[in-house]
Amino acid sequence: MNGLGNASFSETVFRLLTGLIGVFFCLLGIGFMTFPDGFGAGFSIQPITVQGLNSLRGDLGGLFLGMGFFCLLGATTKRWSWLVVPQLFLLLIMIGRLISLGQEGSTPLGVRAVLFEGALWVLLTISALVLSRRAAAFAPAIVKSSDIFNPKILIAAVMVAAIISGLVLSQKRVGTRLAPKIALKSMAADPLADLPDGLHVALCGSGAPLPDLRRASACTAVIAGKDFYVVDTGPGSERKLELMRLNPGKVKAVFLTHFHSDHIGDLGELMLKRWAGGARKTPLDVYGPDGVEIVVKGFHEAYSLDTEYRIRHHGPETVPPSGAGGVARTFSFPQGEEETIVINEDGLKVTAFLVDHTPVKPAVGYRFDYKGRSVVISGDTLPVSSLTTQAQGADLLVHEALQPPMVSMLKEVAEKVGRTNTAKIMGDILSYHTSAEDAARIASQAGVGRLVLTHILPPLPVSDLKPAFLGNAKKIFEGPLTIGEDGMLFSLPTGSDKISMGWLL
Repeated sequence: MNGLGNASFSETVFRLLTGLIGVFFCLLGIGFMTFPDGFGAGFSIQPITVQGLNSLRGDLGGLFLGMGFFCLLGATTKRWSWLVVPQLFLLLIMIGRLISLGQEGSTPLGVRAVLFEGALWVLLTISALVLSRRAAAFAPAIVKSSDIFNPKILIAAVMVAAIISGLVLSQKRVGTRLAPKIALKSMAADPLADLPDGLHVALCGSGAPLPDLRRASACTAVIAGKDFYVVDTGPGSERKLELMRLNPGKVKAVFLTHFHSDHIGDLGELMLKRWAGGARKTPLDVYGPDGVEIVVKGFHEAYSLDTEYRIRHHGPETVPPSGAGGVARTFSFPQGEEETIVINEDGLKVTAFLVDHTPVKPAVGYRFDYKGRSVVISGDTLPVSSLTTQAQGADLLVHEALQPPMVSMLKEVAEKVGRTNTAKIMGDILSYHTSAEDAARIASQAGVGRLVLTHILPPLPVSDLKPAFLGNAKKIFEGPLTIGEDGMLFSLPTGSDKISMGWLL
């Protein structure tokens, strides 16, 4: 009786521990399913695309929930065999971590993770031993390892470990064979080739000056038919274009809304890549209000030595000297007018209109009309009537947005940590931008088909912050409303009122 009592007590303890481990895994799984960004950050994982969020929810959420389910099943049914599943997964996870520690080096977090998972594996193993003794009616004989681990499972685990080890040892050979295929797929892909005739808008920079892993600074690509235009060229945007497989060599013209650094920082890179990537014989047309000639000239001079080096190195056939840099195409507004037509050719009309980004003057937005479809890009601005007028009946409004309470929080934090300059700037920002709610109000008043928010401020490092950023915007604008992320593509085919959304990242 005493032996049975001791066995019963140890069984209860380890069933309880197994149940707690199961609850822990389930909570992690639920966390990844519902708040993938936040839980990912706890594991030092930062998704850079929506597909990354998909993987966090599906892969990690599913893994942890599955492990938790089998732990709870073992604890409640008193059957040790259910614990083999989480044991096996923990073993494979630890093998992966050890490979990483050997390949990439150790980190305190990585070492702690291995030790913690090892402790969980030991607890589950002891629990399985205790439950297996119960299944044997608490027989005094020593339990053999074969009673816990089915030979078939052990063989499968050894095979998996062997395959992983083989792949790790053959990484150089595999990488050498894989590299040409990846390069071919990357360079041959042209996401513009299969687009239907119409207007298409791709976000190549949906962020603001503050750093955001998911967003480069201001940049919007517009494809009208087969012609490729770019509105603003903020820092990081040229590289984002290439990551989206949008060839800079095909850019027909650039439109600048104003000359803040977060809207022009990559102009030099775009001019260079267009020239070198397309063997262009004429410079890039850069449209903008008064002052654009200063900006273009400055980048042209800054890149003049680089241009000379490349011509010497690659030869004038590859990089024709006449095509380097850009040409400023300055436009102005008729007396008393708030709009002017910048381009009107090949079925495309581009209208520039004044907005209010005081003290930045002039600052403009653009409206693109092509074969019955229309897109309006706000630039940086306060809510103004000219924007509402230009957006009337537009299919798509791409509007900058911030959330004042969240920006104010940044200001307060900056003050607390002694960053007085940053705090002052955070306070000033509120005076010449549009809130998410006001952008929604403009979209509602103008009757636009879809609203896309861009120039997101403050940054949203985790998707869990999106509802707070929107505030009451969805109550104000009842149509489709999207918080922009780099890689988004909106297609507006001709002869239709349809607006579809896809991804280029």
